[in-house]
Amino acid sequence: MKINTNRENLLEPLQKIAGVVERRQTLPILANILVNASNGQIQLTATDLEVELKTQTTAESAGEADFTLPARKLLDICKALPEAAPITLDISEDKVKIQSGRSRFSLSVLPARDYPVIEPNLSNSVLTIKENILHRLIEKTQFAMAQQDVRYYLNGMLLEINQGDIRTVATDGHRLAMSQSLKSAPEDISHQLILPRKAVLELGRLLGDNDKEIKVEMSNSYIRVLLENAVFTSKLIDGRFPEYQRVMPSGSDKEVEAEKTSLRQSLTRASILSNEKYRGIRFHLKNNQLQLQAHNPEQEESEEELEVNYQGDELKIGFNVGYLLDAITAINEETIIIELKDTNSSALIYGKNNKDSKYVVMPMRI
Repeated sequence: MKINTNRENLLEPLQKIAGVVERRQTLPILANILVNASNGQIQLTATDLEVELKTQTTAESAGEADFTLPARKLLDICKALPEAAPITLDISEDKVKIQSGRSRFSLSVLPARDYPVIEPNLSNSVLTIKENILHRLIEKTQFAMAQQDVRYYLNGMLLEINQGDIRTVATDGHRLAMSQSLKSAPEDISHQLILPRKAVLELGRLLGDNDKEIKVEMSNSYIRVLLENAVFTSKLIDGRFPEYQRVMPSGSDKEVEAEKTSLRQSLTRASILSNEKYRGIRFHLKNNQLQLQAHNPEQEESEEELEVNYQGDELKIGFNVGYLLDAITAINEETIIIELKDTNSSALIYGKNNKDSKYVVMPMRI
């Protein structure tokens, strides 16, 4: 059987699903994608047993065929072909011959019946949400997820739906990011899900910045997101996420108002000579002035002075500069607010006049 299509028709869906395919697999077939061809359509599926992504595209085919192909090799072939090049896939039992102009490739196939497909249990909640809202919620928090933490529930992102509000929260135990969209969900839906790190990163990459409505199906162990020409499914992390509301600083009596670009540039310059391992930077706050200091084991030092809006007691406090820069970069507003209490209390960071996204950074001894 032959399938006829062109480079663009195949390349775009392949690029969408390629990130799901792990470079190191426990099963050889997980290096492949599943191809289902019928009725002028081909559906492509990739999975790593935790996350699954299906996309579809148009193609001419006489009949139906199911087979699997090496994902990376097929993607590399499509990338290397000229724009709008026609592609023919000639399928036999153990090979697929790919022809485009004077280029010919022969790829080994594995049986479609051996390809693992995630079959989620029935969803008990369906949420309709605008694509750009979910994209923003993920984008504003994903950087704070832990990586390979023994507290496995931190290696992901909390998606909380409660009383019509949707929140995403991520923390690695040293900093926390929270973003919310108020009154964006039906009030009768109440859910707390922990999405694995890989699922969050892939979903953030998939979602666009448009206001099309998408469906999110949720059960106790799976989440499924139905996008235009793509279906994303992921297992959930089974665990209890920390009570993030208790971590949010309260009773802060010191407020720093700073211009975002100036603060980010000053932090970046000062951090050049910070300790590469601990990335510590000291804040020294005086009346309308912020002094940034960093030093390293080679006895090198850097110092920056910045005009800020601050009236309060003098305060010296240390932070991980990487955590501060991540939070500041995630904020769109031109003016940053940093709420502080004392040397041992966490900082609360957000954009002026917008508390939909908040960032908590724990202090460190320097």
